[in-house]
Amino acid sequence: QVQLVESGGGLVQAGGSLRLSCAASGRTFSNYAMGWFRQAPGKEREFVATISWSGGSTLYADSVKGRFTISRDNAKNTVYLQMNSLKPEDTAVYYCAADRSFSRGSVYPGVYEYWGRGTQVTVTV
Repeated sequence: QVQLVESGGGLVQAGGSLRLSCAASGRTFSNYAMGWFRQAPGKEREFVATISWSGGSTLYADSVKGRFTISRDNAKNTVYLQMNSLKPEDTAVYYCAADRSFSRGSVYPGVYEYWGRGTQVTVTV
């Protein structure tokens, strides 16, 4: 089992920044690729970003490319999502997820074995 706990969400004005963190426990963190997803009210969960086991490879949704950065610190068992130039359409609950595999298929939520409970991000105009 892998336990994931997100933090860092909150209320921010458009154009602002937030950094989300996801702390993992339970298994060897560096054995897992990590992803960030988000879900807005009435919408399906959507891919945001993913990072490979060592952090050497990343993938981003087109909607966040150039604004968001995913990173990880395997010594701290933590993955981060730095979000800059936030827009109201970024408002959602953000979830981190873990899976042993990393590929182009890592953009699909069904691939991931473990999920956190999410943290709310609200961007106001």
